[in-house]
Amino acid sequence: RSTKREIIVTLQLLFALYCLNMKVCVVGTGYVGLSLAVLLAQKYMVIALDIAKDRIKNINEKKSPIKDNELEMFLRNKKLNLKSTVSKNEAYSNADYVIIATPTNYNIDTGSFDTSTVEQSISDCKKINSQATIIIKSTVPLGFTQEMRKKFKSEDIMFSPEFLRETKALYDNLYPSRIVIGSKSKTAKTFCKMLLSCSLKPKQKIELFLMES
Repeated sequence: RSTKREIIVTLQLLFALYCLNMKVCVVGTGYVGLSLAVLLAQKYMVIALDIAKDRIKNINEKKSPIKDNELEMFLRNKKLNLKSTVSKNEAYSNADYVIIATPTNYNIDTGSFDTSTVEQSISDCKKINSQATIIIKSTVPLGFTQEMRKKFKSEDIMFSPEFLRETKALYDNLYPSRIVIGSKSKTAKTFCKMLLSCSLKPKQKIELFLMES
């Protein structure tokens, strides 16, 4: 008879194998998007979507389009399951998770964020792949996630803030102080485990916060 520990280990292995087959789409290849794409591409299939063809070309040639020592080193030397594209269909199709990291510039005159790129990305994703779980990493105002859930009639849209420094974005993802996700759903917990599995910091030293947004 199998012991309780053996059963747990078996379940953990099955979960790991299941996750390895997951496809992640990252929208936007700035500091936040590219660092997350490279982080997750260590273990998962990742497609990075961007409108800038020069960025796409650089990433596919294993060159970092932004200044970041860890990003440059990982792209150049690490075995990553990472591809970049300008095709929305290629990026969104069959993706289990879509991470949106597009820019949201703050307008001083109106006192508001321009969230149009985030809304457009959600809309594009829902049209092509309505089953994907959407993780918003862009800077958005309070209440935005709930507004998007209502607009697109989906609870699988959640916000997860980033705590990154320019030129140290990948390092901060590899050694996170904390992981915060605005949902307690099963898909949120799975995404949290995916981030943890790709980090290099001892797991017990990373604070996890799964909360309602």
